[in-house]
Amino acid sequence: MTQRLTTASGHFVSVGGNVNLYVEDVGEGKPVVFIHGLPVGQAMYEYQRNVLPFKGIRYIGIDLRGFGKSDRPLNGYSYNQFADDIRRVFEQLEIKNATLVGFSMGGAIAVRYMARHQGYGVSKMVLASAATPLFTQRSDYPYGLPVEVMESLIEAAQQDRPQLIEDFNSTLFHQKPSQAFIDWYNRMSLDTDPVAFAMSLKCLAYEDSREELNQIHVPVCIFQGKNDTMPFEPQIKGFPNAEIIVFEESGHGLVFEEKEKFNAEILKFVQA
Repeated sequence: MTQRLTTASGHFVSVGGNVNLYVEDVGEGKPVVFIHGLPVGQAMYEYQRNVLPFKGIRYIGIDLRGFGKSDRPLNGYSYNQFADDIRRVFEQLEIKNATLVGFSMGGAIAVRYMARHQGYGVSKMVLASAATPLFTQRSDYPYGLPVEVMESLIEAAQQDRPQLIEDFNSTLFHQKPSQAFIDWYNRMSLDTDPVAFAMSLKCLAYEDSREELNQIHVPVCIFQGKNDTMPFEPQIKGFPNAEIIVFEESGHGLVFEEKEKFNAEILKFVQA
């Protein structure tokens, strides 16, 4: 087993290639593994990390490579590599019978993990505002953004990343957050490695998980904001037996806009 360094509430887990991921591991009970979206790290789940462990949940939040406190190599920013890194975390922390939660891009990565690693260590999955099976349009897929829009964002990331992040984050919420919250979220976003940010935008533009949905054989719950611009009809088709939870007052950022409901539905699904 690879050695891991431990902080007060977290681990640095080696995933190979001299890359270490930071993992928050808090509480005891049923494990719930949280995969963050773009452009922030697992710290976006503050309101889960500080609540769910008091309710019998083991919170496990992973900073993907290039995000948060994890190492920042120049390469490896693909759904396949993210999924392989997550597998190493499951192995090193001996995580079993977990609920895997993926938000936005993290939802797409969760799908890739489940298909690529046959659901190793996972017994349930939550897709929250998930960018899956595709984030962009194709000739046979009318949902999402045109690829050209994403290409323009990738170019903008090379020219004025702070402005792009501010503009990008402003589209997440149906309810207007406080300015202090926006400043906090933007600071987290700016802390993401610039290469990881740009390459993750490229993942959103070109990764395709349509063939993977039918390879997932655990109970799935889909969380979706009623006012989210990301359609979730393809997910419903891909997971016809999934439970659907609509967040009536939320846009894309349902984790924050209805955090009490988000936590309650996580608990309900995990403990069922």
